[in-house]
Amino acid sequence: MTVCIRNIQKKQTINTSRLRRSLKRLLKELDVEDHEVSVLITDDKQITKINREYLDRDRSTNVISFAMTEGFSGDIHPEILGDIVISAETALRDAAAAELPFNDELEFLLIHGLLHLLGYNHENTTQEETQRMKRMERKLFYHLRRYNLD
Repeated sequence: MTVCIRNIQKKQTINTSRLRRSLKRLLKELDVEDHEVSVLITDDKQITKINREYLDRDRSTNVISFAMTEGFSGDIHPEILGDIVISAETALRDAAAAELPFNDELEFLLIHGLLHLLGYNHENTTQEETQRMKRMERKLFYHLRRYNLD
């Protein structure tokens, strides 16, 4: 199992050790512990740039996932799930709005991004698929933190 976490933003203190442990637990829980995932923690400016360049959306967001198992060459290295990019600034605002601890919000975004890498979807899909992803997010969050999200 290869887990790479890189924090390039300077505004928020990030407990990368906790995120690494959590990601390894999630990979094991999802039975993909032999796969590789990279996580980049950045700021709103950088995630806006990534969002604009790759998704044609000119705004910041909390998390973006890039699945390596999709598309033309997705079967070349199936052990590489992909990359997750998280904005610490947006995560901080989201945590405050949801009245969650910042580190718990980061873990929720990690779950969300990981599920996208595994093919879960909530955009441009059926209500059933959206609910399936939400149920899995809550199940995995409970697995990590032992409390339910509202």
